[in-house]
Amino acid sequence: MPEFRIETPRLTLRDWREEDIAPFHAICSDPVVMETLGPPLTLDETGALVARMHRMQAEEGHCFWAMERREDAALIGWCGIIRGRPGTSIPDKPEAGWRMTPSAWGKGYVTEAAEASVQWAFDNLPDDAVWAITNVDNVRSRAVMERIGMVYDPALDFDHPQVPADSPLLRHVTYRMTRTLWTQIRSQR
Repeated sequence: MPEFRIETPRLTLRDWREEDIAPFHAICSDPVVMETLGPPLTLDETGALVARMHRMQAEEGHCFWAMERREDAALIGWCGIIRGRPGTSIPDKPEAGWRMTPSAWGKGYVTEAAEASVQWAFDNLPDDAVWAITNVDNVRSRAVMERIGMVYDPALDFDHPQVPADSPLLRHVTYRMTRTLWTQIRSQR
């Protein structure tokens, strides 16, 4: 089976490879990256996360894909679409998500990858909306959601079931992009 790939002007979203684990671990173990996501991951935890993405890709045809910068083929993070987890505000709905190394922040890469992921979802999935969730204080991710046109739905704020009750990361917000809104936004560009 050919490798999954989405190419944007500056990025490639693709299947995960074994050699991605070490550079992705550098991202997932960085306290700056994980500040609004949860505790830094060990190498084994990162490997298990990549294995989970492999399974999702094989079973569902999508996951949070490896995000590679085209100019130098460097793995700079992940971005893509998974199905929302039970206990969240979006169980089994298509969820856009991303994570990126700080050295690549502020260059528009996540926005570019998120737009490509949402487009892929609307081209390939039957769902009428794509969703995104994050910790209420994750201003960087919330800014990406708003830049791509997602709409915040305060009625869907929730306490994440996988976050300890005493954690400052407990409260999460929910954003939505409907297929209709996406079509309108794209037609105006």
